[in-house]
Amino acid sequence: MRLRTIAVISTLVLGLLAGPLAAAAQQTGKVHRIAYLSSNVARIPHRIEAFRQGMRDLGYVEGKNIVIELRSAFADKVKRGRKARRSRYRAVVAELVRLKVDVIVTGGGGATRAAQEATSTIPIVFTQDRDPVANGFVASLARPGGNITGNSRLAPELSGKQLELLMEIVPRLSRVAAVWSSTSRQSASMRKELELAAGALGLKLQFIDVQGPMDIEPAFREASKRYAEAALWLVSNPNYNSNRTQVAELAVKSRLPVIYSRRIDVEAGGLMSYSVNITELDRRAATYVDKILKGAKPAELPVERPRKFDLVINLKTAKQIGLTIPPEILIRADKVIK
Repeated sequence: MRLRTIAVISTLVLGLLAGPLAAAAQQTGKVHRIAYLSSNVARIPHRIEAFRQGMRDLGYVEGKNIVIELRSAFADKVKRGRKARRSRYRAVVAELVRLKVDVIVTGGGGATRAAQEATSTIPIVFTQDRDPVANGFVASLARPGGNITGNSRLAPELSGKQLELLMEIVPRLSRVAAVWSSTSRQSASMRKELELAAGALGLKLQFIDVQGPMDIEPAFREASKRYAEAALWLVSNPNYNSNRTQVAELAVKSRLPVIYSRRIDVEAGGLMSYSVNITELDRRAATYVDKILKGAKPAELPVERPRKFDLVINLKTAKQIGLTIPPEILIRADKVIK
């Protein structure tokens, strides 16, 4: 009798546990669908791989418990006017919304803007954005407040470090041209940061406005006219991306030492860059995705600032403009192009 009672109780207990166990097994077996959206994913394979590695480090296996949907707004041969870009972005994001992806990861500001306009429910993680508050993506860095969060490239100390590096390679530096776009969303905060940094270092800044490719050559003429001894290149809008080589060539022609905020400019022939390590931000974006998939809300995940910076120097360009880079600077460089 006692054995029969125990058997009955065991059967009841197993029956009660069967439901939760089955649900847990079903949850474990779910395949999450993540979208990675950028202007052209084919041009940033290193960033895509960094994000994938970040997901692998957190235990995700593509095809087993996660699927990554790569989407480009346009290919190299597609017209890149502002209206064309926005139209293409809208079409691609609409497709992702129809697919009901779990998270949209964005590789740049244009992608983030398009995703923001398309959905207020699907979580969005930007891999990098210089000033997500000024861009209207989040309410604050500490409490984003909506369906968007991610990594910021905002680093107030960056401008000061770039100016310090120019002072180390250009003897008795006093006048620096700051080539920027005054209509960018970050222009006010950028100018304030630059002026504070320049004042602390005793440098005089000369702001030169570049709104499009047609302004690039006049910008160098203006820098020469104002007797600039070096320059900060701060233009980063999409219209500039195909003109990196032109900028590098004009800098050499003007014999003007220029420091950039992206290493790709140095790889295109620029002199030097001190910048946020974007690849590291892509890897860290996986942490946000993991937390969201586990139930966290983007509104409550603080935006993080960069932790790793890269110094890249092009010795070939230095030689072309007759500049000697001090050995102590070369030793600190993460990459030296010869």
